[in-house]
Amino acid sequence: MYNFQNLNVLITGATGGIGKSLTLAFMKTGANLFLVSSSIDKINSLKNEISNASNLNLFAVDLSNKDEVYKFCDKIIENQSQIDVVINNAGLTDDTLFMRMSDDAWNKVFDVNLNASMIICKKFIRPMIKAKWGRIINISSVVGSTGNPGQANYVASKAALNGLTKSLALEVANRGITVNSISPGFIDTSMTKKLNEKQREAILEKIPMGRMGLGEDVSSLALFLASEKSNYITGQNIHVNGGLFLG
Repeated sequence: MYNFQNLNVLITGATGGIGKSLTLAFMKTGANLFLVSSSIDKINSLKNEISNASNLNLFAVDLSNKDEVYKFCDKIIENQSQIDVVINNAGLTDDTLFMRMSDDAWNKVFDVNLNASMIICKKFIRPMIKAKWGRIINISSVVGSTGNPGQANYVASKAALNGLTKSLALEVANRGITVNSISPGFIDTSMTKKLNEKQREAILEKIPMGRMGLGEDVSSLALFLASEKSNYITGQNIHVNGGLFLG
């Protein structure tokens, strides 16, 4: 059991499948949570679901809008809230074959998956440097390493996020800050539940463990990376995919 009672933890995409697992896992540690979702309805739903928690700060932010992202970060800093752990989990897909992909579809996916993460890292890393301690955990994807047809924008954004992770890790390694990414494979969420039986079987055939992952498989690793036990791990892209990819 981890005890993060003195830590402020920021999680984007906090109401989705993996995001919700991250939220529930970190809530149990006693951390003060700063939860971000693009949907006010989902924020309110989460608030009702965990209404007994007193350590929650909920924000509806359009992460595709850089001005909103900057305003959100500035609001946190102005309220003198030190963010100790950043988890950039929010992700967006807009799939089609590359030849048919519009500039808007490309740019919006990059705005959410990469640019928002860049802004959040940039705004909160300075206080981490001053404190000589911090954790940044970027949630990437296995396809950022393997590629995937019909997802050129998503794949490129996640590959770029992995590059940001490694470069930033090197820049702040001597400041007590670690920067790592987690690349989930197929995780059993509401999105994968929409697959028909034939599609699920085709996916499971590719996974040596023979099952999809759970949100808890990702959140348990995130807890470890946020803890003191991971002090000597930085710049890594850790795959959670049941053996689907062994890069």
